[in-house]
Amino acid sequence: MRNSYLICYDISDEKRLRKVFKAMRSYGDHLQFSVFECQLTPTDLARCRDALSAIIHHTEDQVLFVDLGPAEGRGDRVITALGKPYTAIDAPCIVV
Repeated sequence: MRNSYLICYDISDEKRLRKVFKAMRSYGDHLQFSVFECQLTPTDLARCRDALSAIIHHTEDQVLFVDLGPAEGRGDRVITALGKPYTAIDAPCIVV
């Protein structure tokens, strides 16, 4: 069974930030600068955590995993915003 997660990260080094972004593209949808929505099995989650753990500096960087519950039966994804309106991004994002 897959669960939906918001995975948000704060990486203090640009080189590690690019590596985290590239790794995260394999696991979910890019929503904002450092925010991904992912639908992961327990195995996928463990692989994601392992991949990110190998990249980040554990005393300087932070990755948050927010479990949103089961991916199935949740209905449509609803995202609301304050300030600038949310727009879905269909094109891949590139961090330089």
